[in-house]
Amino acid sequence: MRTQLSTVALAVLLAACQPDPAINNQTSNSATESAKTVAVTQSESERINNWFAKKYEEQLQASPMMLTFLGRKDHYDKIDIMTEVEGIRRLALQKKDVEELKANFDYDKLNDEAKISYDIWVYQYEEAVEAQQYNKNSYVFTQMQGIQAFVAQFLINFHKVDEEKDMHAYIKRISGISQAISDLLVIAQSNASKGVRPPRFAYEGVIEQAQGLITGAPFTGEGDDSALWADSKRKIASLLEAKKIDQAKADDLLAQAKSALNTHFLPSYQSLVAWFEKDIENTDEVASGVGKQPNGENYYNFRLKSSTTTALTADEVHNIGLSEVARITQEMIAIKNKVGFEGDLQSFFTFIKTDQQFFYNNTDEGRQGYITDTEDYLAQINKELPNFFGILPKADLVVKRVEAFREQDGAAQHYFPGTPDGSRPGIYYAHLSDMSAMPKNEMEGIAYHEGNPGHHMQISIAQELTAIPEFRTQAHFTAYSEGWGLYSELLAKEMGGYQNDFSDFGRLVNEIWRAVRLVVDTGLHSKGWTETQAITYFKENAPVSAQAITSEVRRYIVWPGQATAYKVGMLKILELRAHAEKELADKFDIKGFHDTILGGGAMPLAILERRINTWIAKNK
Repeated sequence: MRTQLSTVALAVLLAACQPDPAINNQTSNSATESAKTVAVTQSESERINNWFAKKYEEQLQASPMMLTFLGRKDHYDKIDIMTEVEGIRRLALQKKDVEELKANFDYDKLNDEAKISYDIWVYQYEEAVEAQQYNKNSYVFTQMQGIQAFVAQFLINFHKVDEEKDMHAYIKRISGISQAISDLLVIAQSNASKGVRPPRFAYEGVIEQAQGLITGAPFTGEGDDSALWADSKRKIASLLEAKKIDQAKADDLLAQAKSALNTHFLPSYQSLVAWFEKDIENTDEVASGVGKQPNGENYYNFRLKSSTTTALTADEVHNIGLSEVARITQEMIAIKNKVGFEGDLQSFFTFIKTDQQFFYNNTDEGRQGYITDTEDYLAQINKELPNFFGILPKADLVVKRVEAFREQDGAAQHYFPGTPDGSRPGIYYAHLSDMSAMPKNEMEGIAYHEGNPGHHMQISIAQELTAIPEFRTQAHFTAYSEGWGLYSELLAKEMGGYQNDFSDFGRLVNEIWRAVRLVVDTGLHSKGWTETQAITYFKENAPVSAQAITSEVRRYIVWPGQATAYKVGMLKILELRAHAEKELADKFDIKGFHDTILGGGAMPLAILERRINTWIAKNK
């Protein structure tokens, strides 16, 4: 699906989401004065957008990895600096930029879109300042988001080798990765000295992932090629095949890659594994949340605020979760009765989790079946997109199995964005090592969440916007993005998805999963729950495999607050839609509503609400 909207049309659409300054002033000013006001406003807005462009480019130049994500090859041989000192330096630059922003621009003279840009820029800085207080509370390496596995994925999937110089850059980046791992290990050791460690299962995951990357050739004489060595050979072979290099140069590049892996990569990973194996005896066997940490209660409150972009307290989030679990349970019972199942809901849960009709075979053929059927679901929903959206993405989407070195049984599917120019597609990743943890009835809703109309559509549209500053096209606010993803699962039903009652039940499984998260996350980090208590509550309320539940709960433990954003964001979008439908009545346009949500990039929920209210006022 390659439909796209022209830059001019997009600019007009975004302008339609703002009140006309001349209309606001026509009761007190002449037409000439109104025109002058518009001119001044546009001038200030254009000026601030130029400033944003300059400042964001400065930020990008300090992040070689982000540049690569964007499909650029600036500093292609470098990895981001990941020391505490660098973090402090960047925060100081952010402070300087915000002071400059406030001193040099008149907020009242900005148009509504520019005001949103101004507010997001300041919001991001203020959040970074608050986060700085809790640096010692953060987990640096975990089984979920530790860089030990991500850097290999980064080189394999995002560092494109089109020319010989790109391979030289790749080899230098192997050394850069080694330095980043060493620098981050210093931070992890410092945090551990203050009593901040993830639980034992996280250590075990880090050790397993790190060892997996230094097992096999060229590190050991036996076994298959290690992930980076196999990737190096593959990329050098592609240069040779394209006649970009000759065999002698290929042999030289292979020798350089092998040397970098053995001389730099291997020692840094060996040091990482050695320290984790030594320090693991100090970890908690019975895992719990961050509330037990020094200043843990305040840290968790910050994580909730950061993830949801709201002021909701832990108790409020917990109670919202309990209420949503109760509501969705009643919808589940209704479908159970509709399909004629005799027995209570728990019995139906058992049926859904164990009957072979709901699972693919645990074979390569079964794994390919999961991917193929996912592609078919997405192809069907893509046909309906023009009926619900005016703005459509140009980037393609591919469905892939997670790479073996980071694949985990029952772990959640996820999405990685493509490039803004569409040259690299977005990727929907699925963990397929254990097909008993990947039920058929849930896959349709997850495909819509990660693909279209979910993350792929939301992130691709944001990246392709040209009428807002670039920093907004790359902004990330979890409540917005994951709220949209969960809203998309429900929207897909409106679009004709879930023709099978069991798939619709799977949609409810996915939704109650997110409602359970509100209860479990706050239970773990605010109410003193243990991992076992969290798993028990999950099992009682959702028909999810034991492997997936364990993986999920362990994710919440090491990533406090993040999982609460999904339901909070979805509920806000549904609230905004209900408000718009009520206010606009027969003037309500579903395309216009969705384009207003997606047409400004990610933003905090309060700013999103302001944006929707502006759209309502314009159309009213």
